[in-house]
Amino acid sequence: MTSPTQVTTGRRPLGRRRAPAPSPAPQDPAPGARRRPTLAERRQRLVWAASDAATLTWRNLLAYTRVPQLLVFSTVQPIMFVLLFRYVFGGAIPVAGIPGGYVAFLMPGIFVQTVCFGAVSTGVGLAEDLHKGLIERFRSLPMARSAVLAGRTLADLCRNVFVVLLMTVVGVAVGFRTAQGLFHFVGGILLVLLFSYALSWGFAVVGINARNAETAQAMAFPLLFPLTFASSAFVQVKTMPGWLQAYARNQPVTVVVDACRHLMIGTPGSVPRALAWSVVLLAVFAPLAIRKYRKAN
Repeated sequence: MTSPTQVTTGRRPLGRRRAPAPSPAPQDPAPGARRRPTLAERRQRLVWAASDAATLTWRNLLAYTRVPQLLVFSTVQPIMFVLLFRYVFGGAIPVAGIPGGYVAFLMPGIFVQTVCFGAVSTGVGLAEDLHKGLIERFRSLPMARSAVLAGRTLADLCRNVFVVLLMTVVGVAVGFRTAQGLFHFVGGILLVLLFSYALSWGFAVVGINARNAETAQAMAFPLLFPLTFASSAFVQVKTMPGWLQAYARNQPVTVVVDACRHLMIGTPGSVPRALAWSVVLLAVFAPLAIRKYRKAN
């Protein structure tokens, strides 16, 4: 005699249920394979990288308060250039067709020349930190690798903002007046600062490849002088020898200077072309500097 629970239908007893099949356990990635980070993890990494960069930016800015000579000497040189070209060479340099005379022609060139020379300090500062072993300490910390370079370049950008504002005051004192209004003048200043930030990444590459600060400075100036002095910063390109005009007219410093003059005093210049140069330089040198930094010993 069978119990009710043993009545069958031909396959299995009635009243009995199969245990649910266990859900498959999550498979671990294969050895050597990297798990792709989620969107939330990527956002968190960006937040951490930005926080690390801000911390190192503040650290580099504090150096100017503790060693004020760094800021003093970075401002004395451009002031000397303004006075030299305004009152010594200005009378001997003809600038036909420039509203406002030579001082109006000079100041946009001084703005660009000032940030070009200021960008050298990025390479010098990085080379000094590498030589002193400070970068090795940063490598031992759980921080973004790009934060060291971003902090250095952002601190130099902040310094350039102060220097350009100071040069504006000096320019007004020696007779410079914008003919295009305040809005266009601010646009010219922002263009100069963007170009300075792109150059800072270029000289960061120089600083990483240098053995010490002196070597970085010696490597930077031969690259910088043909850009600043063989340009339209101080003289019109048409007054140069014919073989030099092609280079001077198309190199980035001339393009940015002419664009700033266009915004500040209304002379011919191409702002999109200057923006393109800055973006290209930044797109080339920023990844290159980060790659060089990761490979540096």
